[in-house]
Formats: sequence, C-alpha cells, structure tokens
Amino acid sequence: MKPLRNDHYAYRMAWSSEDEEYVGQCAEFPSLSWLARSPEDALHGIRKVVADAVADMEKNGEPIPQPTAAKNFSGKFVVRVPPEVHRRLSLEAAEAGVSLNRLASARLSR
Repeated sequence: MKPLRNDHYAYRMAWSSEDEEYVGQCAEFPSLSWLARSPEDALHGIRKVVADAVADMEKNGEPIPQPTAAKNFSGKFVVRVPPEVHRRLSLEAAEAGVSLNRLASARLSR
C-alpha cells in the first residue's frame, strides 16, 4: 500500500480545556485542526483533514508544504536582540570563559 502524502508531517494532540476535547494539529498546516474525544481520534481526524488539503492543493496546482522531517537544517540561524542584551550575554560568556555562541547554544538547548 502506497503511503499517504500526509504521513510525514508533524502532528500533535493536546487537551483543550476550552473545548473539553483533544485537538489534533499539524505543524506544517497551522490553520487546520480537529477536535475529538480521544487523542487517537484527534490524530485520525487531523491526518484526514491534511490529506484532503494536500489533495485539494495538488488538484489546484498549489505548492504543498514540505514535511519538517524532510528538511535539511544547517544548525545556524541569526537572532536579533537589543544591544543591552547582547552586551549582557557577551559579559556572561566572557566571565564563563566560553564564546557567546556556546553560551547561547547552551541556553537554547535547555
């Protein structure tokens, strides 16, 4: 059996106190969701909604989001911070005897 086009997307189920049901979501399709009484039904529902969305996008010649799992990451990204934060972090890094990059990486990894 051929895997569905929606099999490699990042799905998440969480309890919604507001709705008093589980909500299924897909990271690559943030505008879509599915409510259900069980996490399993929420997963099944959101996968069906995504499959329908992908089929519709294919039919209309629209670009289909690439699954996050299929993307290549360089491990590098730029973060802009206010100058006073940059100064404080640089001082902390110097006091710790590490580079600013190492300090920021350690903090982001927590």
